[in-house]
Amino acid sequence: MPRAEKKHPKEEVTVVLIKPDGVKRGLIGETIKRFEQRGLKVIALSMDYATKEKMDGHYPKKREWISRLGGKTMKTYKEYGIDPKKQHGTSDLYKIGLEVRSWLINYMTSGPIVKVIVKGIHAIDMVRKLSGVTMPYKAELGSIRGDFSVDSPAAANKDKRAIHNVVHASENEEEVKHEIAYWFKKNDIHDYKRVEEDLMF
Repeated sequence: MPRAEKKHPKEEVTVVLIKPDGVKRGLIGETIKRFEQRGLKVIALSMDYATKEKMDGHYPKKREWISRLGGKTMKTYKEYGIDPKKQHGTSDLYKIGLEVRSWLINYMTSGPIVKVIVKGIHAIDMVRKLSGVTMPYKAELGSIRGDFSVDSPAAANKDKRAIHNVVHASENEEEVKHEIAYWFKKNDIHDYKRVEEDLMF
């Protein structure tokens, strides 16, 4: 059976969550400005104070995803000579991933978040590029994380907390679909045409 044809690239949407550190540091406007200047448009925008239950449903619970989270943490430990057993009492990737996931939930419920749907050409890739890599100390200058965060996984893991990296941006279409359904109602979303669309693409 042939695959369904994808929509026009300019119809692509993605989800951004401005995290509590971004909100508390007054970076809401600056973050949104970066997307809008690039020609992307905001079609949904609201603030929320998420409960732990709500954030628990946001992050995947699949063993594979949690083990991958543990694997990223283990890679950091290797790079910086940190003993995982001293930090977590185990070197099991899944168990470490579970603990890191709990740090993420604590972090994301430590203050308000701003929920945004962004639309435009290759919105998923474009927003991730503008956001910068998830590890702020490695993020390119000019990106949101590169300009506004200096945190590192080594520091975060030592402190038993999540990395403070300003924004979350959906990784792929599957995540986008889940996150839009999870965070937004149909009447939260308002599409429109930006005046420069005919000139830019």
